[in-house]
Amino acid sequence: MKYTLGVDFGTQSGRSVLVEVGTGNIVAQAVKEYTHGVMDEKLPCGKVLPPDWALQHPQDYLEVFYQTIPQVLKESGVEPADVIGMAVDFTSCTILPVDQNGTPLCMLPQWEEEPHSYVKLWKHHAAQSDADKLNAIARERGESFLGRYGGKISSEWVFPKIMQILREAPEVYEAADRIMELADWTTMMLCGEEKRNSCTAGYKAIWSKREGYPSNDFFKALDPRMENVVDEKLSRDIYPIGSRAGYLTKEMAQKTGLTTNTAVAVGNVDAHVSLPAVGEVTPGAMLLIMGTSTCDILIADEEKMVPGMCGVVEDGVEPGYMGYEAGQSCVGDHFEWFVENCVPESYEKEARERGMGIHQLLTEKASALKPGESGLLALDWWNGNRSVLVDVDLTGMMLGMTLLTKPEEVYRALIEATAYGANRIIEEFIRSGVPIDHLVACGGIAEKNQMMMQIYADVTNMEIYISDSPQAVALGSAMFGAVAAGKAAGGYDTIFEAAEKMAKVKPQPYKPIPENAEVYKKIYADYCKLYDYFGRGENDVMKRMKALRAEVRRHD
Repeated sequence: MKYTLGVDFGTQSGRSVLVEVGTGNIVAQAVKEYTHGVMDEKLPCGKVLPPDWALQHPQDYLEVFYQTIPQVLKESGVEPADVIGMAVDFTSCTILPVDQNGTPLCMLPQWEEEPHSYVKLWKHHAAQSDADKLNAIARERGESFLGRYGGKISSEWVFPKIMQILREAPEVYEAADRIMELADWTTMMLCGEEKRNSCTAGYKAIWSKREGYPSNDFFKALDPRMENVVDEKLSRDIYPIGSRAGYLTKEMAQKTGLTTNTAVAVGNVDAHVSLPAVGEVTPGAMLLIMGTSTCDILIADEEKMVPGMCGVVEDGVEPGYMGYEAGQSCVGDHFEWFVENCVPESYEKEARERGMGIHQLLTEKASALKPGESGLLALDWWNGNRSVLVDVDLTGMMLGMTLLTKPEEVYRALIEATAYGANRIIEEFIRSGVPIDHLVACGGIAEKNQMMMQIYADVTNMEIYISDSPQAVALGSAMFGAVAAGKAAGGYDTIFEAAEKMAKVKPQPYKPIPENAEVYKKIYADYCKLYDYFGRGENDVMKRMKALRAEVRRHD
């Protein structure tokens, strides 16, 4: 029996999953919570961070390799020589400035107190003014690439984050030999080879298989110092997903317990590796990877311009297809915020006495409510809007509260809001000529929360299939690791062959309940009115309040 390893780097932790190549069955898994977590208030040295920052420490990712890989080998009893391939996936866009040796600047003494030397996590939103500038200049110049990204480049992506570094800490920009996506940097740590992957380059760095990067003149228009940013800080050598980056270095093999014969695939984005893991290798399905945020992935035969999409990239998800991405910035984070800040002690006490988690208790209580019974309607923008408005300065809203409103009603309304947001994305794709006839969902929320998935089926009026692997993302990475190893080593030569044997999806979908769908159709119409009113400039009160908050905090 041969095995392959998927290492999934999420927002809060990293996970290694050891998988049978012939079946896709997980034989062992291990998780490491990041030592430093998400640094959104201060650096390890105590230096306070401004609003909208989200940093991480790269040492945390190395610890994931060093601790979880030996753990899965020990737990499974698998011989290291039988682990033929591995791959990493990473949240994106998450970037890091490094020196000529690949050492992160933040791990050098002279830079450890400089925030811009650290990892900028995907949800670092402090580069919004830079994104606004980039988008305005691109529109003025008539740059064709904007259409491939729904009309806007997000502040979460590579170049706005680089612009912020250059604007606020030019010395860091100058000191950086390269600025790397973490999917590429962690892969380089494994095999010693810098092989930048086509997925992050295409979706997050405005690269196209046909056209390459935007012109140097465009970058010069952003800032004269950025004229040669691609050649000086990035790379024009881009490698397709599923290809081999190299083999484990001797040092990394010793630290992980694997061998130097383990093939390492080119890195990938966490969401994008998941589509083949649920067996979707032809157009028609939209995959919702549901976690702290939700990322939507789908493929189609043709390239269409979809307003608000995060990108369309040729071969970006699976070879031979146009891969589309969209998403929502706040889903699991949405519910976690509510539990941490708004649930009364009486509910916490009840949960403890009944031996259940607070989310489980709230779900049980919310499940007893009928659609529309709470009288509540929320906008799901607690962390901004990724698709279709592409605006991180939007904020959340709850309408319909009264003195009789109960916590479970608010909890359900927040869940419903994320379903409305997903439906808005689906409608935009269909209107633009990208077919979607059913949904697939993966992630812990999809697996555990039956009420939520039924709400999604009712709101979208579509069947929703659920991944049959508790670790669909890591499984997807493991599948690409098997492809990197190749058939001759016991793996596969294409991701389509791997999907035939390793993909996992439950046979029975959630089906829409007609009477629920009718009620939600009415509520959704009002959601769309609020969506356009607050999200498209008719009333910018959310942005004014956010700006006022920042101003007051600056003067504290």
